[in-house]
Amino acid sequence: MKKILLSLLGIALLALAVFAFTLTRDGELTTPTGNGTVELEAGTFEAFPLPDYAAEFVNDDYKSYLIEVEPGIKIHVLEVGTGYPVYMQHGAPTTGFLYRHVVDELPRDQFRIIMPTMVGLGFSSQVPASQHTFDNHTRWMNEALKQLELEELIYVGHDWGGPIGMGTLVRSPELMEGAVILNTAFGAPTESGTLPTLLKVVKTPIIGELLLEGFTSAFNSMPGLQADPGSIPADVLALYERPVTESGNGKGPLAIIRMAADGPDHPTAEALRGIDAYIQELDVPSAIVWGLNDPFLGERLSEMVDQFPNAHVTESEAGHFLQEEGDGPEKIAAAVQRVYDQIQDQ
Repeated sequence: MKKILLSLLGIALLALAVFAFTLTRDGELTTPTGNGTVELEAGTFEAFPLPDYAAEFVNDDYKSYLIEVEPGIKIHVLEVGTGYPVYMQHGAPTTGFLYRHVVDELPRDQFRIIMPTMVGLGFSSQVPASQHTFDNHTRWMNEALKQLELEELIYVGHDWGGPIGMGTLVRSPELMEGAVILNTAFGAPTESGTLPTLLKVVKTPIIGELLLEGFTSAFNSMPGLQADPGSIPADVLALYERPVTESGNGKGPLAIIRMAADGPDHPTAEALRGIDAYIQELDVPSAIVWGLNDPFLGERLSEMVDQFPNAHVTESEAGHFLQEEGDGPEKIAAAVQRVYDQIQDQ
């Protein structure tokens, strides 16, 4: 009997080890393939026809294309309109589609709106978890902007798109002419243990995988971050989730979240300190639009105002993904227009 129990225990431990290995595997590179071409002033790019479930969220005015920034690493871009470039950077676990309602509020004959998707999300390349570093993401996104041959732009950043987008522009500071800041956070931690409890749990090996790749997902948590959970219905969740889960490599959302610096010695912290220095010297028209009912960042508006003391501030009753809720899109579009008008008046 004892031998049987020991054998069963051994089998259980082996199964547990295999399960843990499977959960924490690094993942493989998955590169999207387009069909046809898209012609832009900067050149010819690989067209990416959207699947039906995604195409229904945009109209035929949108261009959908891929930019290969390194061998096998492609960034999917949605673009619409002509005129002054506006670079809109999403965070996790969303994609460039996050800004579609904002686009609806902007004049397309005045703005060229560029909405790239971070590697590891949406229809961009999916990479091993170990490749999700702050340096990689800012380098990849910067290369995408370089290939578009932009000379100036208004930057809009949300969530991880705040530091990633700003870090991208640190590499090409001549591009930044105006900024619209949405619920996000800049700044390197000066001491350890400053992250919210949930982020600390998610960053814990195996436990994080169980939470976001086993029991639930980063996508399923999105409605709970809204003032109105119904603002992110099932078809919108599928818009963000399906490209990742159907790619065969779903490591991106968790790996991107884990890039958050949890202390001054974290690998991301040095880059964040560089962004802090960049922001302190930044002298461009700026605006802040803030969802006050964001459970993570809603109460941190004053910190953002301290970093952008000359910014025009607009408050919204929306939650974290204010682009998806209530008056958020209208207020974001108004902020873009305000910043543009200030640029033209200079």
